[in-house]
Amino acid sequence: MNFIFSFMGYTLLLISGGYLLTALIAQKTFWYRSRRSTFSETCKNPVSILKPLYRDHPHLESCLRTFCTLDYPVYQVIFGIQDPNDPAREIAERLRDEYPNRDIQVVITTHSIGLNPKINNLAGMLAAADHDWLVISDSDIRVDQDYLNHIATRLADPNLGLLTCLYAGLPSSGWWNRLGALFINDWFAPSVCVAWALQSRAFAFGSTLALRRGTLDRIGGFEILANTLADDYRLGERVRKLGLNVELSDISVETIVSEGTFGALWMHELRWLRTIRFVNPLGFAFSWVTLGVPIILIGAILTGGSALAWWGFLVALGCRLVLHYQSAHVLGVKPEPIWLVPVRDFLMLGVWLTSLMSRRVVWHDQYLQVQAGDLLDEHPGESK
Repeated sequence: MNFIFSFMGYTLLLISGGYLLTALIAQKTFWYRSRRSTFSETCKNPVSILKPLYRDHPHLESCLRTFCTLDYPVYQVIFGIQDPNDPAREIAERLRDEYPNRDIQVVITTHSIGLNPKINNLAGMLAAADHDWLVISDSDIRVDQDYLNHIATRLADPNLGLLTCLYAGLPSSGWWNRLGALFINDWFAPSVCVAWALQSRAFAFGSTLALRRGTLDRIGGFEILANTLADDYRLGERVRKLGLNVELSDISVETIVSEGTFGALWMHELRWLRTIRFVNPLGFAFSWVTLGVPIILIGAILTGGSALAWWGFLVALGCRLVLHYQSAHVLGVKPEPIWLVPVRDFLMLGVWLTSLMSRRVVWHDQYLQVQAGDLLDEHPGESK
């Protein structure tokens, strides 16, 4: 029995440490590529940017403003709202009035085509889009002025079906927001870089989804995604099935983390991990290797505390801490205090385990049940 525990412990140390080392290399490789990235200023195709909004949140106006001041010749910004009384409407209309020379529209869509609130919003916005090149971006995303130059240059490739962007988490004030940003910067971003380095293209993120209208039409439009939980992932999946490439942009953008409370943070991350579990069960099953400190600590304990095991623990722990600082450098964010890293990893373990226990998610105040795959249904006994 001791041999079995020892073998399991060394296996955990080896696999977890190996992943952390791989993540370090993959992330550094992505950083070197982004540093060498250049773009041509000859691409002038007009672009429609679709920004689905839901309620106000800290820094919403500053995030949306970055899309109103892009250095690009011809583009349109469409802010979409589903509730006429949504406080985000006032911000969107204020920005529209502040930039009268910019093509900015505010579209209110009260009808639904399915249970996915974001897709309902996008379906209403699409009718107002004047251009064939589309960029979909979440409301909490902040970008640099040359953002569209990079996106349009890549989208000009006829073999490219969809372009997406890695993103960094910038916390609003408060410890819960800082932990939420670490979820993105220390867990999500490195895992994306590992997938990218291993030539996987099974990703698409709400930070940026750039595609042509013709491509969207060929997959069946937004209607085909109306009852899916992972609409961005499924969009990328359907584009790949057309034989077109789905690529990760050389540039990264920023998202503002503003959960505010532990409950909001927990429910958001729970929905995120359950989404991964539903759309990629095999990948989720092996994602425990990415959980960092808890896994390497359990591994060291299972070995019985031999000198070799504790050396392995220290090496793996060192890789985890280096990954934290490297992620901050690559993503251009401020590293957090070192003691927050194990706190984040143990919280991640708790969310990961809890995500196994139910098929329910909470989204825009809707209680939804995930059926086969990631198809949504209203949760019985719960109201919107």
